[in-house]
Amino acid sequence: MTKHFTIKELPDSERPYEKFRKYGPSALSDAELLAVIIRSGTSGRKSVDIAQEFLNTGNRNLLNLYGISREDMCRIRGIGPVKAIQLKCVAELSRRIAEARYADGVCMTDAGSVAGYYMEQMRHEHRENLMLAMFDSGCRLLGDLLLSVGSVNTALVEPREVFLTALQCRAVHIILLHNHPSGAPVPSGEDDRATERVALCGRLLGIPLADHIIIGDNSYYSYREHGKLSQNHGEKSRKGENNDE
Repeated sequence: MTKHFTIKELPDSERPYEKFRKYGPSALSDAELLAVIIRSGTSGRKSVDIAQEFLNTGNRNLLNLYGISREDMCRIRGIGPVKAIQLKCVAELSRRIAEARYADGVCMTDAGSVAGYYMEQMRHEHRENLMLAMFDSGCRLLGDLLLSVGSVNTALVEPREVFLTALQCRAVHIILLHNHPSGAPVPSGEDDRATERVALCGRLLGIPLADHIIIGDNSYYSYREHGKLSQNHGEKSRKGENNDE
């Protein structure tokens, strides 16, 4: 008969619950925290051992909660479909907690607050996601929409889709966001051209592109902050051409 080890059967010194009660959650290791979620072990394996194996795969840290699929989680002995779902729910809670922390402080003119709001949602994606964030006349966030999911490193920008959505939501300003799966938020030539294209359409339609933010791994790049996005950019370029004449 298969023997299942529960947390209660562990020595006091190894029980995450007991350790939590005595010292608080910060005293628990990553494996012990996960063991509380996993709860029971399997034949010859304690829940902490299962949690440690989980942490030793993929990214070799807690980012596995995002990076490892449910199917791959189930390949670890001791993690079945239900436990895999529970672990994925923990990851989603983590993302929503991070999002809620920034929700009230999101301001269109503060790239850091916008990037912070979308960071956990976008930085773990393995493909480029293009997000449209829409703002009212007071620079407050009205809502957002996932416009496209690209290949490993390409997201398709269609100005028509961007501004149809913005008009339907009565947005006064918009911000584009997309992630770089590499973790490095360095704009490419393609990013520059797409930004200029959408910015030009926005000027013509009266819904200015306030920023284009590239999300990396706990880092971001703002076209606005780097002076590469200006409502007068086109006008300045034309003046430069006239001066050359």
